[in-house]
Amino acid sequence: MTRLVYVRHGESNSTVARVIGGHRTCSGLSPLGVRQAEALRARWAAAPEFTPDLVVSSQFPRARQTADIVAAAFGSPEIVVEPGFNEHDPGEQCDGMTMADFVERFGTGSWEEDPFGVTFPGGETLAAFHFRVGATVRRFVEEHAGKVVLVACHGGVIDTVLRQALKTPPTGSFNITTLNTSITELELVRPNHWALRRYGDTAHLVGLPAATEPA
Repeated sequence: MTRLVYVRHGESNSTVARVIGGHRTCSGLSPLGVRQAEALRARWAAAPEFTPDLVVSSQFPRARQTADIVAAAFGSPEIVVEPGFNEHDPGEQCDGMTMADFVERFGTGSWEEDPFGVTFPGGETLAAFHFRVGATVRRFVEEHAGKVVLVACHGGVIDTVLRQALKTPPTGSFNITTLNTSITELELVRPNHWALRRYGDTAHLVGLPAATEPA
């Protein structure tokens, strides 16, 4: 059966700086984010839970860096960069803005109320984001049937994957809070029927700070 093991990237510099870190401005992991990824690498090096047939990363530096660190637990296989697993694209105008400036200029928009509403001028709507992620998952399932695929990606991607697998509304009803370097695993047990094997596994983060303290 096909298994997709998703790892959210480690804490990012964008999060620490409170800026919108799209693929144009992402500057990778914070020092704590590196430690988080190293902790996951050490966990899997000491006690491998699976052997990935393929290691995939979004094109964001924070995901690439996480994948590079964690993949060493499996002998540092080649990492396939897949933009389809990118985080939501805020568009060129908003990418790199501070969150405070964004809210002051554009408000909070219709992200939760209207999947087709434009919250980020020039960026993806929620509906477009969900379609992109869903189409990417479907393609990987078809191209790598029966394989174990490790995917270094983003909280928004994992939120989308879970909502689509569980056939729930795209927004609302409940919150999904995916922590940095947490493990989420789904298995395709029959066509269009996923089993959630685990969500938000962060056992390797014991002893690490929850987040970088604000400066």
